[in-house]
Amino acid sequence: MKELVTFQVGSYANFIGSHFWNFQDELLGLFEDPQADMVFKNQNLDMDVLYRTGETQQGIPTYTPRLISVDFQGSLGSMSSHGTLYNQSSSLSSSITTWNGNVSTQASEPYKKNLFLQRLYDEGKEKVANANGDSQSEIQDTDVVNSLEESVEFWTDYSKVHYHPQSLFELNGSWVNPQEFNNYGIGKNTLSEGLQGDEINERFRFFIEECDHVQGIQFIIDDSGGFSGVGASILENIADDYTNVPVVLYSVRSPSSFINPKTRKQNIYSNLHDAVSFSALSSLCNLIIPVGLPSLNESRFSQFLNLQDNKLYHSSGVYASVIHSVSLPFRMKRIGPNGESLYECGAMDLYEGIQMLAGQGRQNYVAVLDACIPAPSLVGRVFKQSLLENLLPLTPETAYDVEDLQAIESVIVQGVLGSEEHEATLSEVKEAMETAYEKATTRPRFSHLSVSRCPLPILLPFPSIFGTRVGRRGEILSNPVSESESMSRRGSIDVHSIPMAARLRSSTAILPFLENRLGNIRKFGLERGSIGAEVLRNWGFGREEVEEIGENLSKLVVTLDPHQGYSSDSD
Repeated sequence: MKELVTFQVGSYANFIGSHFWNFQDELLGLFEDPQADMVFKNQNLDMDVLYRTGETQQGIPTYTPRLISVDFQGSLGSMSSHGTLYNQSSSLSSSITTWNGNVSTQASEPYKKNLFLQRLYDEGKEKVANANGDSQSEIQDTDVVNSLEESVEFWTDYSKVHYHPQSLFELNGSWVNPQEFNNYGIGKNTLSEGLQGDEINERFRFFIEECDHVQGIQFIIDDSGGFSGVGASILENIADDYTNVPVVLYSVRSPSSFINPKTRKQNIYSNLHDAVSFSALSSLCNLIIPVGLPSLNESRFSQFLNLQDNKLYHSSGVYASVIHSVSLPFRMKRIGPNGESLYECGAMDLYEGIQMLAGQGRQNYVAVLDACIPAPSLVGRVFKQSLLENLLPLTPETAYDVEDLQAIESVIVQGVLGSEEHEATLSEVKEAMETAYEKATTRPRFSHLSVSRCPLPILLPFPSIFGTRVGRRGEILSNPVSESESMSRRGSIDVHSIPMAARLRSSTAILPFLENRLGNIRKFGLERGSIGAEVLRNWGFGREEVEEIGENLSKLVVTLDPHQGYSSDSD
């Protein structure tokens, strides 16, 4: 078993992470549930890769994510920063004695739990109530769904997972509100001042030093504002102490982060931040994967989805499901060189995945993330379209229909069931994918396929984002279930699981993304008399450091397209 340590840095990263851990918690429950579908009983996933075992001070066994979450102070809603298992109280007395006498203190009222969290709490007391013969008032599923759709404010509002006391870190700073925490420079300064960086390092050391054979770090970061600087500081410390631990980084953005700045000056600030943030983060990890479209509802993903871009609760569910799929190969149980599993194939560890996409010995590589939600059937009578044709990019600013003969792909397919008359075997999925590649206009230089029979479970706190053509098991229906507006979104009450497909690819399709950031740092940061030079100085960057940012971005472009001939000398 090779463990992964997960970081979630920033508000949107934690919205995604909350869904991600809900999926894992649900899979654990379904595995132990004697009434669950056998496809969940035979997951063949090693949950110890993501989870750690422990016990409370009372000796009660615990099983919690190997996670460090970093977010604003006050971002946990009704949840304590100590989690819910260890019952550590952070309450203060109403008066404190100092050299100047007594000082009264006031604590803010705790946030009220929504119906979902109330029901979780009630379920925890259910056994006691049953033993005493007490009756419990039941909260209906429909009421819980409506409550979540209307009231989610924090990522903890829909979290059903127990966290370790070392996992949840609330960030303090001199900024007045989160809106001021909007650039790389202010985030970088936040951890360089005080002891917060040291505390995060200690928490990471706690998790990683108890690992037997750590395979790497899964780093999810909201890089649209100051948290990119926070993440860079964390990664710098990790690089100093754990040089050989691979890092895969998902730089995530919500649709709301793409709102156009009101003034030209704000637009320049935003473009500079994007260039600086991406250059810094990409130089501190082995593989970086930009994730987040300006709109999911107006993209080609809306074919089978019906969500609201302005709700972080909605869009984060989509991105969490894809990150879950992409991470499956790192958690599959290896059968052995001569063994063959009926439930999964294509297992690999994080280092193998990085080296496959980036090449031997290569660092600081960028990949495109594609997905298909839900995935169409690959075999059976309902087979109509190639899965490859339905994989759509979740990485922004990518080029469509690129013919890249040097591309490398890692495709993950999970829960493909075929039709009701014929369930797909692993060999049939492989054959269908091979046929799809043969029919494709261009074929990548190398492709790796991972398949898991276990679909993505759609659990109660998951948002109602599926369209009316998505069936109970995620199958694509010929006719809509309902045409009424009130039933235009389907969720966990109607859809219990979905097949998924995701793909990571090393491709020239990412060049527009990289070239935009390279062009912006040159235009606004390096040109003589550029308006952004003073901004970058205020963020702590001298001329040489800005040139280094441009050189780093230039190298990423040249790696994918050597004929471009970009260099910092061509300004």
